[in-house]
Amino acid sequence: MLRKPKVLARRVVAQSRLFRVEEVELEFANGARRTFERVPGGVDSVMIVPLIDADTVLLIREYAAGSHRYELGLPKGVVEPGEDPLVAADREIQEEIGYGSRDLRILKRVSLVPGYIEHHSLIVLARDLYPERRLGDEPEPLEVVPWRLAEIDTLLERDDFDEARSVAALFIALRALGRSV
Repeated sequence: MLRKPKVLARRVVAQSRLFRVEEVELEFANGARRTFERVPGGVDSVMIVPLIDADTVLLIREYAAGSHRYELGLPKGVVEPGEDPLVAADREIQEEIGYGSRDLRILKRVSLVPGYIEHHSLIVLARDLYPERRLGDEPEPLEVVPWRLAEIDTLLERDDFDEARSVAALFIALRALGRSV
């Protein structure tokens, strides 16, 4: 079993309203020393696969500042401190797609960029949806796009559907549902 590197020093090298970047000096078991940068801590987020029926997932189209374009993906959001992840998932779909869920299930916890970011996302399957809208923090209304699960290959070919978490979440959900692609 590999032994974790020894932390020799840590210091914050950059901070914004959303992110803190930490420099970490490490010594590995073989004596090699390296300095890494990482974004530590933070709370989990949820990414929800909402099924309006057994054959249709509800996607959203929203502006993504990182890519400076509109992206098609799954509803998602931060789990607030002290909030149960399933409550957060239900709140997010009410804010983003206008539905609540009577059947929420965490499928998997995934890391995003473990070499640099400590953050994780919980993939949540939402079924038995009912109309319920909550005001969210989005600057503009989100477009809700129903997508047939049988048409996943067409979705994967789209240029505006490329967020790795959304792709992974769909495949994880399909597997949990006992469906093949």
